Amino acid sequence: MDQLVVGPGVPLADGQWARIEPLLPDRTPKRGGRWPGHREVIDAIAFKFRTGTQWVHLPEKYGNWRGVYNRLRMWAVDGTWERVFTALVARADADEDLNWIVSVDSTIVRAHQHAAGARKNGPRPVNRTTMPSAAPAAD
Repeated sequence: MDQLVVGPGVPLADGQWARIEPLLPDRTPKRGGRWPGHREVIDAIAFKFRTGTQWVHLPEKYGNWRGVYNRLRMWAVDGTWERVFTALVARADADEDLNWIVSVDSTIVRAHQHAAGARKNGPRPVNRTTMPSAAPAAD
């Protein structure tokens, strides 16, 4: 599998694109005009998440940030990203190109008293203790 080169503005390698392209939906939407290329949009999405920049600060070379954002959201809603991820992981696992690492953390986190159901109005009133009567019981 091609190694992902991480860095802002680094486009997908041809091998990476060859694996992703068949998993993406048709570029012709049901209404309106034809979409810009999926590869450019995925490069723009990768740039945004690599740099942590805001959508409005996406460089102009990626086109209108609203179009990139709308495609990201649409693919999240219709399950495209899940299908792409599942297919890529399955192929990498079949090629034995995937190393599974599992980390289990057993630290204890204690909740604050307010998170544990403590009363909001202070402690509960204490019950008055009952004292036995000094007089003998009536028969």
